[in-house]
Amino acid sequence: MRKLFLLLALAISAKAAEPIHALYITGGCCHEFTAQKKTLTEGIGARTDVVWTIEDKGETDDKTIRFSTFDKPDWYKGYDIVVYNMCSGKFTNVDYIEKLAAVHRETGLPAVVIHCTIHTFREAKTDEWRKLLGVTSMRHEKQQPFDVTVVKPGNPIMKGFPVHWHDPMDEQYVTTNIWPNTISLATAIGHGKDKGTNTVVWANTYGKARIFGTTIGHLNSTMEKPEYLDMVTRGLLWACKKPIEFKH
Repeated sequence: MRKLFLLLALAISAKAAEPIHALYITGGCCHEFTAQKKTLTEGIGARTDVVWTIEDKGETDDKTIRFSTFDKPDWYKGYDIVVYNMCSGKFTNVDYIEKLAAVHRETGLPAVVIHCTIHTFREAKTDEWRKLLGVTSMRHEKQQPFDVTVVKPGNPIMKGFPVHWHDPMDEQYVTTNIWPNTISLATAIGHGKDKGTNTVVWANTYGKARIFGTTIGHLNSTMEKPEYLDMVTRGLLWACKKPIEFKH
């Protein structure tokens, strides 16, 4: 029996040590996607072992881009997680969007959703993508500094992130709905007419899938900050149900 437990422990340890196979989906309108691709993949990869597969639509004025990966049968097989950093706000094909969301909901494939991913598909006549994201947002404020407050400092995703963090220049997204399975981890106060409290970092459960999200990250200069990359990496590990620790 002792030998069996030892073999089981070794098997679990070996599984935990395997690299994460991640699909990175990026591109679209209005953002520094080329620079951010390097920043995120290399920054996360410096903290935990990841094998990346990338679909990159580049930086374009097209707000209706379609990612061909999701047209393939069983596209999700072989991946441990999908990292979405994209912007396609005027793509409205409900069948496509609901099939994409269903893969996560039904298979348990986790995701990380970043910044304009939250505005992607926003004009579509379905809530399934918004339920997957965990928050609803239809607009953002102009670029300006704002302060982020951690509201769940004990959550392992936020370990090491300053309880009060100044974002020197970013777009604050106005969050109009927090879906029932979402836990807000950090918030910011809006400006001007939008003086409400907006969730800017969160953890969600959508069906069988864990989803980590943040609206922070309009500029590559924000993403380059060590505390930002630490937070996103911890969110990715949490979503994958991996130990939330970095490689040395």
